[in-house]
Amino acid sequence: MVMNVGALKSGDHRLVERDVRAVVEACRAGGAVVKVIIEAALLTDDEKVRACVIAKVAGADFVKTSTGFGPGGATAADVALMRRVVGPAMGVKAAGGVRDLKSAQAMIAAGADRIGASVGVKIVQESRGQAPASSAASGY
Repeated sequence: MVMNVGALKSGDHRLVERDVRAVVEACRAGGAVVKVIIEAALLTDDEKVRACVIAKVAGADFVKTSTGFGPGGATAADVALMRRVVGPAMGVKAAGGVRDLKSAQAMIAAGADRIGASVGVKIVQESRGQAPASSAASGY
């Protein structure tokens, strides 16, 4: 789910928590994992902390940096902040802007459990020392 960023920024933390908790409860009933996307690029550090605390208190399984459609994607600094706030028992997913092996490794070093990347095949190829296939050669 995407957190209600407008409510968070306006200080309506109760609304945000009720929203997240409702999604968590519905997902639990169906056995689904809940990732709360906080759109970190739109938030101050204090708001990022508040967003992570709300997601944790509401019972979410993960916090995620971004949808990939906002003004910015994951940064190692955001991932590290999120990890510090949620601790080791909750997941952190870095998404948006992870375009190569180096950036994926930076996110993992900062505390990400998962990486969301549209170039996953390229990252795996780089990790194996292979040259990424060009889009023309692969037929895309």
